[in-house]
Amino acid sequence: MKGTLVLTWFLMVCLSKVTVQSQYYSQSLPYDTKAVKVTHLHFFLHETLGGKNPTAVEVAQANISSLPFGTLYAIDDILKIGPEDNSEVIGNAQGLALMVGGNTTTGVMYVDFGFTTGKFNGSSISLFSRNPITETEREVAVVGGRGKFRMAKGFALLKTYFLNATTVIVDFDVTVIHY
Repeated sequence: MKGTLVLTWFLMVCLSKVTVQSQYYSQSLPYDTKAVKVTHLHFFLHETLGGKNPTAVEVAQANISSLPFGTLYAIDDILKIGPEDNSEVIGNAQGLALMVGGNTTTGVMYVDFGFTTGKFNGSSISLFSRNPITETEREVAVVGGRGKFRMAKGFALLKTYFLNATTVIVDFDVTVIHY
């Protein structure tokens, strides 16, 4: 009986502390509405799959079959104004891509597009979406951003501009809604 009373007293003390500490979070602040901005971006992603300086590498593969299903890639691709090798670099795309589905032509990608020059220097947009990589034209979701793209949402229309065994160039036409 004495043990029950001690336990009850201990629980009451703990619960009283929780109430006091939770008051810190009970204050509501007014919402500051800011004007919604819509920004259109157009750039090219340059990916190198082999050679001395690859920008996409396989980091893991499932042991269940010889198919690429479950293969994880780390990417650090270059973003340029145009599709040419000598185009101006405006940033990079860093993230992960996971091959999913039995057909092995669909990936799920999480990529952060960081801009290093111009008006959006230091800002980035984040994409997290299904990407049917063998389709010439496809759409992926913009799910966030930082810097000038804080609280971003939107979409990106992708078109494969060039593709061979070692090089991929993808045309990105991005619409970003942000504050």
